[in-house]
Amino acid sequence: MSQLAELLATGLEHQQLDLSAEQQRKLVSYVEQLDKWNKAYNLTSVRKPADMMIRHILDSLALVPHLNPTGNYIDVGTGPGLPGIPLAIALPEANFVLLDSLGKRVRFMTQVKHLLKLENIEPVQSRVESFGDEHQFDAILSRAFASINDMLSWCGHLGTQFLAMKGQYPTEELAELPDNFSVSVSHQLDVFQLPEERHLIVIDKAST
Repeated sequence: MSQLAELLATGLEHQQLDLSAEQQRKLVSYVEQLDKWNKAYNLTSVRKPADMMIRHILDSLALVPHLNPTGNYIDVGTGPGLPGIPLAIALPEANFVLLDSLGKRVRFMTQVKHLLKLENIEPVQSRVESFGDEHQFDAILSRAFASINDMLSWCGHLGTQFLAMKGQYPTEELAELPDNFSVSVSHQLDVFQLPEERHLIVIDKAST
């Protein structure tokens, strides 16, 4: 077993996630592709594959217990596909639109989609404010994308539930929520070998 595969397996056990050998193989392959492309295209500031496995893959997978396994999601400001691609591998019955404004990132995600045969992702190059869809998403995901208020302002046309991945609990940001939004629940996430705090904030928009 490669060092990356061993690190992933240990992390999954720590986070109590049960993924098949094929799912784990795809996650390792994704990190290998990210490392390969990163040398030329600077897709992430994390340089070492082992750090990518912890800071990107296991961090993203911490959301799995909090998602609908057959849900329809949009990941805004996804960068090279985070958290959307790891979640799509872990939740093959869910669907993910992966939205980013930079072409190099979308080209990378498109390559990963073909290489790993991920039928449940759709990489899209667009700014979120100008992206329209004919249907609403079950939830809008963001990880290190923007402030919570900006996320709600820019993405309000895409659905009524927002899942914001944050480091420390964002007390100040949540104190400034618009009146028609409220925090329904927050989760402190336990990510293997990650010393910093991680939180998932679930925000719902009031129906009008």
